[in-house]
Amino acid sequence: MSNRVRRDKEDGRKGWAMVFVTISLFCIIFFAARGRFQAPVSSQAVSLALSPFQQAVSWVANEIHYVTSAVWEISTLYEQNKMLRNEVEQLRGINLQANEALAENERLRAIVGYQQTARQFDMVAARVIGRESDTWSRMIVIDRGTASGVKEDMPVVTPQGLVGRVVEAGPNSSKVQLILDPRSSVGTIVQRAESRVTGIVQGDMDNPTMPQMVNIPKNADVVEGDVIVTSGFGGIFPKGIIVGLVSSLKNDDGGLLKIGVLESAVDFQKLEDVLVITASREAPPEPIKPPPQTPGTETDPQAQAAAKVEASK
Repeated sequence: MSNRVRRDKEDGRKGWAMVFVTISLFCIIFFAARGRFQAPVSSQAVSLALSPFQQAVSWVANEIHYVTSAVWEISTLYEQNKMLRNEVEQLRGINLQANEALAENERLRAIVGYQQTARQFDMVAARVIGRESDTWSRMIVIDRGTASGVKEDMPVVTPQGLVGRVVEAGPNSSKVQLILDPRSSVGTIVQRAESRVTGIVQGDMDNPTMPQMVNIPKNADVVEGDVIVTSGFGGIFPKGIIVGLVSSLKNDDGGLLKIGVLESAVDFQKLEDVLVITASREAPPEPIKPPPQTPGTETDPQAQAAAKVEASK
């Protein structure tokens, strides 16, 4: 029992000694750092005793400075990266708008140039605002109607060639039947002076992107590469508007006529702006005159009457 009491007393003394040493060391470090404590030992001994603590404090301070600097740099880089991304998006949008404006400017320049060249036509510029495409029809919707002078059966063109005709006109919009529509019918003629073969251009259900010229005599002078233009017959389409080029020739089902497959002059997949011909000062083509008939074989009553008058003179 006495040994245990003695051992407890010794442990209590050691504890108090450690507290005293710790407090003394703290006071020495504190007052030495503030220059208010004059140690009885030499300054070299004091520096040697304080050196580990100074190094530890310096290391901790450096690490804290490094960490805070790294965090600040990361935060700054994040904000700069965010700003740069916003600028890139803005510049990308501006670039897209500039390219769109440039493309629109080129289209409008071509349209204005065509209007100045084709002075025999009064034309209204329109923009394509809709498309209707199914098995039986090929239609577009434009943003011009009766308020702009657009009426049914008016031809629609671009600087490249014929587009179609207006089939339905509303106050502010109209439907245009393309020459690709199987129900369309355009009187055409081979532009080549040595040929001048006439035919009808209409859409082909089996080949929706390439119309065909039908009713061509089997022995007619039509070859691949011929330019096909409107003939002016029918009273809707003025004469001389380019329709397309003959891409290939084939025989019809009966074998008596030829069919010309055309590569249309207008790229209908890129059709955005068109011109509606509201008036034409071009003289219509002269009507076809029948050949003179042999007297006594006339089938036309007017011709028979004229022959009798001539005979009575």
